[in-house]
Amino acid sequence: MQVLKFGGSSVANAANILKVAAITADAVKRDRTILVLSATGGCTDILTEAGRKAAAQDLHYLSDIDSLESRHIEIIYELIPIDFRHAVELKVKNLFNQLRDVCKGVYSLRELSPSSLDLIVSFGEIILTRIVSVKFTSMGISNQWTDARDIIKTIKLGDVNTPDISATYTNIRKLISSEKSRLHIIPGFISSDAQKRTTTLGRGGSDYTAALFAAGSGARTLQIWSDVNGMMTADPRLVPEAKCIRHISYNEAQELSHFGAKVIYPPTIQPAIESGIPIEVKNTFSPESEGTYIESSPPETRGKIRGISGSNSIALLSMEGSGMVGVPGYSARLFASLAVAGVNIILITQASSVHTMCVAISESDAVKAKEAADGAFAYEISLSKVNPLKVEMGFSIITLVGDDMKNQSGTGGRMFNALGREGINIRAIAQGSSERNISVVVAGEDLTVAMRVVHKEFFGERNERINLFIAGYGNVAKELVNIISGKEDISIAGIANSKKMVFSKRGIDPQKISELLEKGEDTDIGKFLNTAGGFGLGKSLFIDCTASGLVASSYSEFALNGFSVVTCNKIAFSAPGENWRRMREAFSSNGKKLHYETTVGAALPVIGTIRQMVQAGDKIEKIEAILSGTLNYLLSNYNGSVSLSSLITRAKEFGYTEPDPNIDLSGTDVGRKALILSREMGIEREPEEVEVSPLIAGEVERLYKLASEKGERLRYVATISGTECRASVQSLPADHPLARTEGTDNTIIITSRDYPSPLVISGAGAGARQTATGVFNDILTASL
Repeated sequence: MQVLKFGGSSVANAANILKVAAITADAVKRDRTILVLSATGGCTDILTEAGRKAAAQDLHYLSDIDSLESRHIEIIYELIPIDFRHAVELKVKNLFNQLRDVCKGVYSLRELSPSSLDLIVSFGEIILTRIVSVKFTSMGISNQWTDARDIIKTIKLGDVNTPDISATYTNIRKLISSEKSRLHIIPGFISSDAQKRTTTLGRGGSDYTAALFAAGSGARTLQIWSDVNGMMTADPRLVPEAKCIRHISYNEAQELSHFGAKVIYPPTIQPAIESGIPIEVKNTFSPESEGTYIESSPPETRGKIRGISGSNSIALLSMEGSGMVGVPGYSARLFASLAVAGVNIILITQASSVHTMCVAISESDAVKAKEAADGAFAYEISLSKVNPLKVEMGFSIITLVGDDMKNQSGTGGRMFNALGREGINIRAIAQGSSERNISVVVAGEDLTVAMRVVHKEFFGERNERINLFIAGYGNVAKELVNIISGKEDISIAGIANSKKMVFSKRGIDPQKISELLEKGEDTDIGKFLNTAGGFGLGKSLFIDCTASGLVASSYSEFALNGFSVVTCNKIAFSAPGENWRRMREAFSSNGKKLHYETTVGAALPVIGTIRQMVQAGDKIEKIEAILSGTLNYLLSNYNGSVSLSSLITRAKEFGYTEPDPNIDLSGTDVGRKALILSREMGIEREPEEVEVSPLIAGEVERLYKLASEKGERLRYVATISGTECRASVQSLPADHPLARTEGTDNTIIITSRDYPSPLVISGAGAGARQTATGVFNDILTASL
């Protein structure tokens, strides 16, 4: 058994219906077939409007019905041979007379109930399928027309008609077993309740009909035919270079559809997904095209970004207020109020501190969303604990989708960098917990350009090979090599540890690096630079994964020799101001790039965010931050019963600490990061101006007891502003964003002129893998 569904554009006229008939006739030769059809294109809208006019006692509803009748009679005369025409013409005219009677009743009552509207719009599918059934009979193809209202039964859940799955599947199985016809013709979209009143299945209703019949009959496949070749890597109207996606998973297809791809409507195909029935999306007007095959486990999943979707007319809702801090339940109340108002939330993000919550919705829901939220929080608003809901219009959402995204380092960085190169500002970022998508909110007018640059980044022509010369082969470098391994457009042309170095113009096998280093020549940074420069390879980058001051002091020489530099080494950026300025000038005057995002916050976008804010004219007034994953691990796990020294040993074993843990414990590491951030803010301090307090076991024990008595938590905090730059242990209220930062996570709170409610960046801030991921992101950016 197979199920074929054709949408409104596929049956818009007689010529199109002939294509449907040819495709279906070919399918019937291969297997028993259930054919589900929508009404002709635009028919449902006309019927809906006719019902509304009748309720308003506007007699123009009659001309709407007359026009539809003429259109269908014309289809009959073009489609049906004369010997079969008379009977179907009478049948169709009789159905239109029944439609007029229903609308006359609405006219008399001056009321269009949901039940009456469902009955009115049901005529579209019924009339068309009656015509198509006769067409197949005239072709010599035996077929069985069945009224879907006798099969699909619905129950009321709130205001929504929902299929009674058990009853519906039972009816489908009875139909298939009792009627042995090779072709069953079913009107889509329509159903009935227990009282046999006509109901409809809502948006995407014909897809829903097809999916129910596929699941109920145990079909081997569900084919959805429309006017596109399948699911595309992007909307071809916005991105002419978009390509058809040959294979995609159920989850990926649903993600793309949720964020704007219109080929399928996820809720309606759920029955097929739950039954594991593959779904084929095909083009009625180009049946020879392969289309898209949607299944549970598509081939070629590894490393694949499946597509990009975009949705416009988005409104951002921001809820702010000091009364939200430390008080549970605000989120639930907001979401509940929106749900009661019938507002669908598209995206949720906490763009700043606990003072602010942000959700994205359709602009069409903005007015009722504000009314609902302001009503729900009227008491808090009256006390100034919460501000009235802020509504901003004119946004779009761009979403990158791929099941394997969680295993692809640097995906988000590539997306953000592509947008950044075009000067497109990102207003909000969200990533699904499944790590199957990354969504960004941008200005509506940027949608087309944003879609094109992101599509080019992931689906454009392959770029020139990137050649890396890596200093250091410790934990971070080893993770970086793992990330790079298998990427054909990135080659390791040289690598050195503290003792040996090796080179190869053709690239070094990542699996053999340790073996080759044992046999390499003695490490000398001067020789390393000369050898790398002598290779003359295009697009070459120097990567510093060391904590060496000697290596850091060589950056300017690399710039003079034509290398851009990517580094996670903090020393050069926390050096005396004269040295720091001289290094920056070397890169600027030689047109080379210097990327050091991972010197603060590992892979978190801290430096890049601050730089963009400053370049946009914002003034950063204060930064409060947890910048040491090591120290935060120690303090968040310290409970007075476990010694600090044992926690330090454990942190070192996990790879959380610097090669020399004393750099962490002395506060030196955080002090360097604080100085780097101060300079990024535009405050060019010297190293000695940074006040640093070390982490001392006895002092921690004393402070812990005091904090516990007040219900507070200890955290090692860096504070940077125009008047201070210091790093020390602080006791913070338990509901403070920094106090809630656990384990090796970092949190950076940025208060600025444009962000008086601070912007919060939080996430994994330590660990070799996280740092390597950040370095890889910088490599991709530097190579552009």
